[in-house]
Amino acid sequence: MSNCIRATFKIHGHVQGVGYRYFVQRKAIEMHLKGYVKNLYDGTVECVVESDLQTIELFKSILKKGSSRSQVTNIEMILSECKNNHSSFEIN
Repeated sequence: MSNCIRATFKIHGHVQGVGYRYFVQRKAIEMHLKGYVKNLYDGTVECVVESDLQTIELFKSILKKGSSRSQVTNIEMILSECKNNHSSFEIN
C-alpha cells in the first residue's frame, strides 16, 4: 500500500454498551480497512487502522458521527508508520 499510515484513535464519550464497536467494524470493512477496535478500561474505545491519510480522515469523521445510540465527545488521533500486521478488521 503506497503512502500507508497507521492511525490509532482513542474515542471518548458514551461509546461502550451502545453497539459502537460493531458500527466501527461494519464501516471499516465497507472501506476495506484493516485493524481492530476494542473497549478500554477507562470507558473509551481504541481503534487502529492502516490506510492513506485521506481515507483515515474520512474514517475519523465516521468515527465522530458514531452509531445511533453512541455519543462521541472527543477523538484523539496518533499517526505512525504502517506495520501491516492485520489481515482483516476485528473487534478485540
